Amino acid sequence: MELFEEVAEVVRGLVPRELGTVRQRSHKYGVKVWFDTEKPAKEHYEAQVIGKRYVPEANILAIELGFHAEHPKVADNDATIAGLLKRERTWRKTLGQEAVVGEFLGRDSWRRISETWPDPDLSDPELVLELGTRLTDYITVIEPLRR
Repeated sequence: MELFEEVAEVVRGLVPRELGTVRQRSHKYGVKVWFDTEKPAKEHYEAQVIGKRYVPEANILAIELGFHAEHPKVADNDATIAGLLKRERTWRKTLGQEAVVGEFLGRDSWRRISETWPDPDLSDPELVLELGTRLTDYITVIEPLRR
Protein backbone atom coordinates (compact mmCIF):
# COMPACT_ATOMS: atom_id res chain seq x y z
CA MET A 1 0.00 0.00 0.00
CA GLU A 2 1.24 3.49 -0.89
CA LEU A 3 1.98 6.12 1.78
CA PHE A 4 -1.08 8.27 1.07
CA GLU A 5 -3.42 5.27 0.80
CA GLU A 6 -2.35 4.41 4.33
CA VAL A 7 -2.84 8.03 5.44
CA ALA A 8 -6.38 7.84 4.00
CA GLU A 9 -7.06 4.74 6.11
CA VAL A 10 -5.86 6.49 9.27
CA VAL A 11 -8.09 9.49 8.55
CA ARG A 12 -11.09 7.26 7.81
CA GLY A 13 -10.62 5.56 11.17
CA LEU A 14 -10.20 8.78 13.18
CA VAL A 15 -12.78 11.19 11.75
CA PRO A 16 -15.96 11.26 13.86
CA ARG A 17 -19.01 9.84 12.06
CA GLU A 18 -21.14 12.86 12.91
CA LEU A 19 -19.16 14.92 10.37
CA GLY A 20 -20.71 12.88 7.55
CA THR A 21 -19.59 10.28 5.07
CA VAL A 22 -15.85 10.55 4.55
CA ARG A 23 -14.84 10.51 0.89
CA GLN A 24 -11.23 10.16 -0.16
CA ARG A 25 -9.06 9.98 -3.21
CA SER A 26 -5.42 9.01 -2.83
CA HIS A 27 -2.55 8.70 -5.26
CA LYS A 28 1.19 8.28 -5.06
CA TYR A 29 1.80 11.89 -4.03
CA GLY A 30 -1.24 12.83 -1.99
CA VAL A 31 -4.66 12.30 -0.51
CA LYS A 32 -7.79 14.47 -0.75
CA VAL A 33 -10.60 14.19 1.82
CA TRP A 34 -14.10 15.64 1.62
CA PHE A 35 -17.57 14.80 2.89
CA ASP A 36 -20.77 13.28 1.57
CA THR A 37 -20.74 14.01 -2.19
CA GLU A 38 -19.35 11.48 -4.64
CA LYS A 39 -17.44 14.13 -6.56
CA PRO A 40 -14.59 15.91 -4.71
CA ALA A 41 -15.75 19.16 -3.16
CA LYS A 42 -14.09 22.48 -3.98
CA GLU A 43 -13.52 22.85 -0.24
CA HIS A 44 -11.61 19.87 1.09
CA TYR A 45 -8.64 18.64 3.10
CA GLU A 46 -5.44 17.45 1.57
CA ALA A 47 -1.98 16.12 2.30
CA GLN A 48 0.40 16.17 -0.65
CA VAL A 49 4.00 16.22 -1.71
CA ILE A 50 5.02 19.60 -3.13
CA GLY A 51 8.20 20.91 -4.69
CA LYS A 52 10.91 22.68 -2.74
CA ARG A 53 10.25 25.91 -4.67
CA TYR A 54 7.18 26.45 -2.47
CA VAL A 55 8.97 25.87 0.84
CA PRO A 56 12.26 27.78 1.20
CA GLU A 57 13.36 25.59 4.14
CA ALA A 58 13.14 22.43 2.01
CA ASN A 59 16.16 21.04 0.21
CA ILE A 60 14.36 18.33 -1.80
CA LEU A 61 10.59 18.39 -1.25
CA ALA A 62 7.91 19.09 1.34
CA ILE A 63 4.51 17.88 2.39
CA GLU A 64 1.68 20.38 2.58
CA LEU A 65 -1.41 19.45 4.57
CA GLY A 66 -4.56 21.18 5.66
CA PHE A 67 -7.70 22.79 4.28
CA HIS A 68 -8.11 24.05 0.70
CA ALA A 69 -10.69 26.29 -0.98
CA GLU A 70 -10.42 25.69 -4.74
CA HIS A 71 -13.46 27.42 -6.25
CA PRO A 72 -13.06 28.84 -9.77
CA LYS A 73 -13.77 32.37 -8.49
CA VAL A 74 -11.25 34.04 -6.18
CA ALA A 75 -14.07 35.84 -4.35
CA ASP A 76 -15.62 32.50 -3.34
CA ASN A 77 -12.30 31.28 -1.96
CA ASP A 78 -11.73 34.55 -0.12
CA ALA A 79 -15.24 34.37 1.37
CA THR A 80 -14.64 30.83 2.60
CA ILE A 81 -11.40 31.80 4.32
CA ALA A 82 -12.91 35.02 5.71
CA GLY A 83 -15.63 32.97 7.37
CA LEU A 84 -13.04 30.70 8.96
CA LEU A 85 -10.92 33.66 10.05
CA LYS A 86 -13.89 34.93 12.06
CA ARG A 87 -13.48 31.75 14.15
CA GLU A 88 -9.67 31.72 14.11
CA ARG A 89 -9.32 31.61 17.89
CA THR A 90 -11.29 28.36 17.88
CA TRP A 91 -9.17 26.53 15.32
CA ARG A 92 -5.83 28.02 16.41
CA LYS A 93 -6.21 26.25 19.77
CA THR A 94 -5.86 22.94 17.94
CA LEU A 95 -3.79 23.84 14.89
CA GLY A 96 -1.39 26.35 16.46
CA GLN A 97 0.82 28.78 14.60
CA GLU A 98 1.92 26.08 12.12
CA ALA A 99 -1.32 26.67 10.22
CA VAL A 100 -0.75 29.36 7.59
CA VAL A 101 -3.64 31.25 6.01
CA GLY A 102 -2.96 32.38 2.49
CA GLU A 103 -2.77 31.70 -1.20
CA PHE A 104 -2.57 28.10 -2.31
CA LEU A 105 0.99 27.04 -3.06
CA GLY A 106 1.26 27.07 -6.83
CA ARG A 107 -2.09 28.66 -7.67
CA ASP A 108 -2.75 32.17 -6.43
CA SER A 109 -6.51 32.07 -7.04
CA TRP A 110 -7.08 29.27 -4.51
CA ARG A 111 -6.78 29.64 -0.73
CA ARG A 112 -5.53 27.49 2.12
CA ILE A 113 -5.18 27.01 5.83
CA SER A 114 -2.34 24.56 5.91
CA GLU A 115 1.20 23.83 6.98
CA THR A 116 4.29 22.47 5.32
CA TRP A 117 6.75 19.86 6.49
CA PRO A 118 10.13 20.32 4.76
CA ASP A 119 12.11 17.27 3.72
CA PRO A 120 10.18 14.51 5.51
CA ASP A 121 11.54 10.96 5.34
CA LEU A 122 8.86 9.38 3.16
CA SER A 123 10.05 5.91 4.16
CA ASP A 124 9.63 6.58 7.90
CA PRO A 125 6.93 4.18 9.18
CA GLU A 126 5.81 6.81 11.73
CA LEU A 127 4.98 9.28 8.95
CA VAL A 128 1.67 7.60 8.07
CA LEU A 129 0.28 8.05 11.57
CA GLU A 130 1.73 11.57 11.93
CA LEU A 131 0.16 12.73 8.65
CA GLY A 132 -3.14 10.97 9.31
CA THR A 133 -3.56 12.38 12.80
CA ARG A 134 -2.53 15.90 11.80
CA LEU A 135 -4.87 15.93 8.81
CA THR A 136 -7.61 14.70 11.14
CA ASP A 137 -6.84 17.66 13.43
CA TYR A 138 -7.61 20.02 10.55
CA ILE A 139 -10.79 18.14 9.66
CA THR A 140 -12.21 17.89 13.17
CA VAL A 141 -11.64 21.56 14.01
CA ILE A 142 -12.46 23.23 10.66
CA GLU A 143 -15.30 21.08 9.33
CA PRO A 144 -17.75 21.91 12.17
CA LEU A 145 -17.03 25.63 11.64
CA ARG A 146 -17.92 25.36 7.95
CA ARG A 147 -21.39 23.94 8.65
